[in-house]
Amino acid sequence: RRRAHRLLRGRLMADIGQFWEDARTAAKLNPLQEYFGPRMWGSITPESFAFGDTPAMADELAALVVEGRKTATASALADYESAGEPLPQRGDLFIIVDGAGEPRALIRTTDVRVVPFSQVDADHAAAEAEGDGSLERWRSGHRDFFERTIGFTEDMPVVLERFELLYPSRWKPLLG
Repeated sequence: RRRAHRLLRGRLMADIGQFWEDARTAAKLNPLQEYFGPRMWGSITPESFAFGDTPAMADELAALVVEGRKTATASALADYESAGEPLPQRGDLFIIVDGAGEPRALIRTTDVRVVPFSQVDADHAAAEAEGDGSLERWRSGHRDFFERTIGFTEDMPVVLERFELLYPSRWKPLLG
């Protein structure tokens, strides 16, 4: 349920740059830079994206990440293939943005696997922390999401990604 956030311009790009500076320092991603020089993963600004397909969903899911409750996500393999993008790998860093494109969290991928939709387990559903955390709720919500965005079949390959929260920003929910 990742949505690449490619249209960031001007102020939002500056916000992401400043967020990255703060996050990499707080997460100690390059602690010995003065001795050994910069490390690749501690110096290149990670890709940023929002979870979901609406600003409201992006806000809700970003809040779950910042709260430390959401530690997993699922995406259609077809999304990666159609965009010509590689799958995330263990150790990859990402900046999570909210529905307005504001950076909210820095995460690091800890595990990636691809399984048919029908084989997603209750443990993964609980780690996504959406709704009541049940597998039934996960299947219903993701079936609806995939039907809206890419098409759905029970045997469609799904990319299951686990991650850890490295740096949260102060969460300021949108009013309204």
